[in-house]
Amino acid sequence: MEKIIWNENLSVGVTEIDRQHKQLVSILNQLLGMDDLTVDSETISDTLTRMTDYADYHFNSEEKLMQKYAYPDYASHRLEHVAFMRKTAELAMGTMVYKKTVPTDLLDYLKTWLIEHILVSDMKYKQFFQEKGVN
Repeated sequence: MEKIIWNENLSVGVTEIDRQHKQLVSILNQLLGMDDLTVDSETISDTLTRMTDYADYHFNSEEKLMQKYAYPDYASHRLEHVAFMRKTAELAMGTMVYKKTVPTDLLDYLKTWLIEHILVSDMKYKQFFQEKGVN
């Protein structure tokens, strides 16, 4: 699977959020660059833990910013974050029972979710934060 190349099309115009998105992409790209991922791999377990920990940190940062400026679509955006955390927890559980499809499922889900979330959901707040003077 190809790595994600960061470009300005992924920028939401908020420096701190862009930095966090780049870190999430970097963690995912580490997984995408590995050839020998198996369900019992410590690498997949460790990277999944790093991804969920960092995603939780990022979601909290993003949600605080939305609350601070009363972003009107906050509730539905937060639900997407909750769904992500549930799905990654489900995938983590799959590693504990050695579900063989977890590495592929994980990579497909993370790559699709991250890109779609940034390009669709996060882009919805780009103009909002620009109008509020957040950069």
